[in-house]
Amino acid sequence: MRLNKKTPRDNGPEQPEIKYPCTWVYKVIGEDCTLLKKIIISSCAPIEVSITHSHVSSKGKYHSLNAELLVPNEEIRLGIYETLKKSPAVKFVL
Repeated sequence: MRLNKKTPRDNGPEQPEIKYPCTWVYKVIGEDCTLLKKIIISSCAPIEVSITHSHVSSKGKYHSLNAELLVPNEEIRLGIYETLKKSPAVKFVL
């Protein structure tokens, strides 16, 4: 006898419940640190963002920066993500 038990895999990935406003950190990866900082600041404006250097690749070509800010709602959080992702200087956004 087989039980019809639904698992998270059956329904797709479970989305975490996020309570807003909340502190959010984007990890932004690219080649030019100075340019990445400018892109992060303009993408998050008018919200103040704290930017810290996270990591440099073994050959020194790629840098990752952490951008931490207080996001008021999901719409703004996703909008910032999309804006960062669209920039040609940004290789990845996590």
